[in-house]
Amino acid sequence: MTEMTKPGPRPTTSLEVPAELQPVYANLVRIAHSPADMVLDFAHLLPGESRARIGSRILMSPLSAKLLHKALGENLARYEAAFGEIKVPSASASLADQLFKPFQQPPDAATQPEEDKPRPE
Repeated sequence: MTEMTKPGPRPTTSLEVPAELQPVYANLVRIAHSPADMVLDFAHLLPGESRARIGSRILMSPLSAKLLHKALGENLARYEAAFGEIKVPSASASLADQLFKPFQQPPDAATQPEEDKPRPE
């Protein structure tokens, strides 16, 4: 009978962030795949605009995408435990319609009812 050996401690990974790295804000992602790769195109769509510019493209293996999916789920659960549930818009309209509906101008202060107007402190 062979004896099973326990795996040793996992080596720690050190991440280096290059000084010139620029963060990219995204509120839209397009996902495509082939048998070997997953492609995630991250973009920022401004309210009232019909075109979004891709700011970052990430390619990964399906296994890496599956592990990312698991890590996101675990981190979202921890986030909600700390800060409360993230509300997803109702299913009556598509998620894209909810997130990217045409830009609404704020109400004009002159037409606001008196009780809705800001009061000086």
